Amino acid sequence: MKKAIILGGTRGIGGAISDSLENLQVDVNAFSSTEVDTGNLSHIDSLVERHPEVDILVLNTGGPPAIDFFDIDEQTWLRYHNQLFMGFVRLLQTIKIRNNGYVFLISSFNIKEPDPKLILSNSYRMAFVSVFKSLSKIFASKKISFINIAPGPIDTDRLKSLGVNIDELSKKLPMGYVADPSEIGEFVSSLVEKEINYLSGVSINFDGAAGNYVL
Repeated sequence: MKKAIILGGTRGIGGAISDSLENLQVDVNAFSSTEVDTGNLSHIDSLVERHPEVDILVLNTGGPPAIDFFDIDEQTWLRYHNQLFMGFVRLLQTIKIRNNGYVFLISSFNIKEPDPKLILSNSYRMAFVSVFKSLSKIFASKKISFINIAPGPIDTDRLKSLGVNIDELSKKLPMGYVADPSEIGEFVSSLVEKEINYLSGVSINFDGAAGNYVL
């Protein structure tokens, strides 16, 4: 039986991925952001001590609040450096991903179109995506797939916390709706179920044609 570890896996996108993998009879270990806080490196060390090997790893964590650039102090920069960057680095340096496994990163479509209101998120997510891309090559000989999912408008608590009115936003989107997290969950489970490994080192823009970027 395949084993999965899903960070931020009890609600939203992480919860949807947990549910979809459980339907495949995967041994899912889903952790909330309080159970495993990626900003606290001791939490990462404890997680790896309890779960040293895994087949499927989902790197997912909440995003920073919208803060004006000139109001971001050093402590806040350092806090999100760990949460969005160093915690994931530490985990990938210490946990063993089994051959033919998967590592999914849940980032944001702001890596393509940075939002000036979300400078903290833009900065650290983009930095880690660069590391993630490099790791896709390092782990390729073991047929371990690294897939970055960059969600756009998804109906989550995170989106609502940014003051977004879901109904009003839906009217402005090309497809006319804000996606349910289950769409991402089913995407992840389909790759695992069909054992699609060659799709590695890519960023999947999960935004329903909302973005204006070409690549």
